[in-house]
Amino acid sequence: MKAIVTVIGKDKRGIIAKVSNALYEVDANIEDISQTVLQEYFVMIMLADISQCKLKIGELSVMTDRLAGQIGVSIKIQHEDIFNSMHKI
Repeated sequence: MKAIVTVIGKDKRGIIAKVSNALYEVDANIEDISQTVLQEYFVMIMLADISQCKLKIGELSVMTDRLAGQIGVSIKIQHEDIFNSMHKI
């Protein structure tokens, strides 16, 4: 099972570290990551393997929502199947 994680917000130190550490703590594995800064905005997309994750996708979403509030960014997590279904033409 894989999940797509998107992070958007004003650029500041530690965003990648905090998000990747939170995923590490629940045994999610980041398989791919892309990030950029557009003017003052930080944008990141991660592909994470959640097959060994301690949390279900809903619980993972609650955890990332809490983290987003703490660090002042938007974090969205979607199961890969839902992401793919939403983006089929």
